[in-house]
Amino acid sequence: MSKIFTFKNDVDTDQILASQYLLLPNVDEMKGHAFESLSDTFASDVRPGDLIVAGDNFGCGSSREQAPAVLKALGVKAVVAKSFARIFYRSAINIGLPVLISAELSDAVRDGDEAELDLTAGTVTAGGKVYACTKLPPYMQRILNAGGLIAVLNAEEA
Repeated sequence: MSKIFTFKNDVDTDQILASQYLLLPNVDEMKGHAFESLSDTFASDVRPGDLIVAGDNFGCGSSREQAPAVLKALGVKAVVAKSFARIFYRSAINIGLPVLISAELSDAVRDGDEAELDLTAGTVTAGGKVYACTKLPPYMQRILNAGGLIAVLNAEEA
C-alpha cells in the first residue's frame, strides 16, 4: 500500500522545488527541499512507493525538469491529479515519473490515507473504492517501464 500526500490546485514548480535550490549540484541534494514552502515534513516523511494526489493544474509555472526529478528521486510512485500543466506532464513522463489524471480521487482522499495504484489498469483503490485514472498508451508505458525517454532511445540504438 502507498501512503497518500495531498495537495490542492495550482501547485507550481516553485512550490515543488524553490528556485534557490536549483543551484545545488544534483537532484539528490535538491530532493530534501521538495514542497518546502507547503510542508515542513514532506521530504522527510515521503517513502518510496508513496503517491501524490492533487487538484487541478499540478506543476504549473516554469518548465524546469528538476521539479518532477526530485519527486522521482524521493521515490514517489506516481502523481495523480485532476489536471497537469502540459510541460510538467511531459517532463515527468520523459524522466519516468508516472503522472495520471483522475477527476474524482483528490476530492475523495486525505493526507495519510492509503491507496493501491494499478498503473496498467489505470486505477487507484482507496478507502475500498476504485477510482478511474488515465490509462496510459503502450508507448508511454514503455517509456515509464524503461525509466524515461533517454533510456528508451538508448535501448533502441543498442
